[in-house]
Amino acid sequence: MSKLKIRGNDLKLAGIPAGPLAGLAVGIAKRHFRNTDESRFFREIKIVLGAPEDFKGNPVWETFAEKLIGHNEIVEETKETALLEEGVFCKIYGGKNIEQGAKNQIDLASHLPVAVKSALMPDGHQGYGMPIGGVLAVDNAVIPYGVGMDIGCRMCLSVYPMAASYVEDQSYFLKNIIKDNTRFGKKIFDDPADHEIFSRKEFKELKVVKRLKDKAYKQLGSSGSGNHFVEFGIVEISKEDPQMDLPVGRYFALLSHSGSRGLGANIATHYTKIAMEKTRLPKQAKHLAWLDLDSEAGMEYWLAMNLAGDYASACHHDIHRRISDVLGEQPIARVENHHNFAWKERLADGREVIVHRKGATPAGKGVLGVIPGSMTEPGFIVRGLGEPASINSASHGAGRKMSRTKAKASFTKKELRQTLSKKGVSLIGGGIDESPGAYKDIREVMAFQTDLVEVLGLFQPKIVRMDKD
Repeated sequence: MSKLKIRGNDLKLAGIPAGPLAGLAVGIAKRHFRNTDESRFFREIKIVLGAPEDFKGNPVWETFAEKLIGHNEIVEETKETALLEEGVFCKIYGGKNIEQGAKNQIDLASHLPVAVKSALMPDGHQGYGMPIGGVLAVDNAVIPYGVGMDIGCRMCLSVYPMAASYVEDQSYFLKNIIKDNTRFGKKIFDDPADHEIFSRKEFKELKVVKRLKDKAYKQLGSSGSGNHFVEFGIVEISKEDPQMDLPVGRYFALLSHSGSRGLGANIATHYTKIAMEKTRLPKQAKHLAWLDLDSEAGMEYWLAMNLAGDYASACHHDIHRRISDVLGEQPIARVENHHNFAWKERLADGREVIVHRKGATPAGKGVLGVIPGSMTEPGFIVRGLGEPASINSASHGAGRKMSRTKAKASFTKKELRQTLSKKGVSLIGGGIDESPGAYKDIREVMAFQTDLVEVLGLFQPKIVRMDKD
């Protein structure tokens, strides 16, 4: 008669979870310990629980040990990760112009265990996960929501050899050009251009990207909705820079703002879900889940993110190519920059980190960028000063001071037309949710970052094209 007595509560007390592992333990007990008492069985199983890797190849415990290792890995992956009791250093620019919700969001990000340093730019306002204008440096990890949904959203400025007066002298001609050669929202070109980016290996090797290739091909050269735009305007260069190689003066120019379209949005959605499954955080921080860059998912996202950034650049170049071809002129200078991206960089102390800029412009020493205002207010052409406190960053625009819903309730179409007329700006498309009054004063924003960037010139919008005809 068997002396063995195994009870479910005894298994639980020994640290064996209910379910398949408990059933497997009972089976081993009946096969290999039936002629002994339970004390020997529990002594051995506790040793296995403590070091299951030592029992690979063991004729009695091998199967249990392998299942236990797999179970432990799942438990480790799904275990909630605690936030730091004290957040890392965070520099906030913009003073009272920054809403409390944005400050709370960057403070929360500063408490992530992978966080190294953070900052909030003077155009900052509340977003999803991280605030718009948020900058976060982390250790060997990437946060899909810290990059944002529109991966690689960027600015691209082309300066042409024509005089500034060209935009007014040829106003009717330019309005037709910009209408005929841009597409927004769901509208795309009937004849999308081919581009070398579609030969990239990521489109073959990454499943999530592979299925998006056809859509990306069709959307090349188009822009998103919302605050995305293509504008003709006047550039006024006040300081020369060898990278631009433009004498001080006034020029005719083209400025565009858009991102990676459906490609970036789908990549962001896919890997955010994976990150939230692998890194469980407290409810208030769940959208800040990260992927370790040494993990398969982390490496995949990194490749996909960089592809989306390059695709966003290709879209801008296609927009400017189409318009340049019709103008019959090629740019004599170009300035462009990403925001909504993550970069491998080194801090002032030499430490390598992953810097997330969600709605923030790279502003390393000597790096050129464009910081737009609104459809009536100027954008600023800048050169980065490499300020360590801002993690080599600056604002990506004026920043919203009210939501789209509030803007629609606060302004009328008549008021928008009056503002445009007063500023001498023609608008094609656009809506009252993008009214200039919905944005912060760009000059005040720039005043908060004089130690982050040096202003080289201005871009004044004159013909603005946005979604919604």
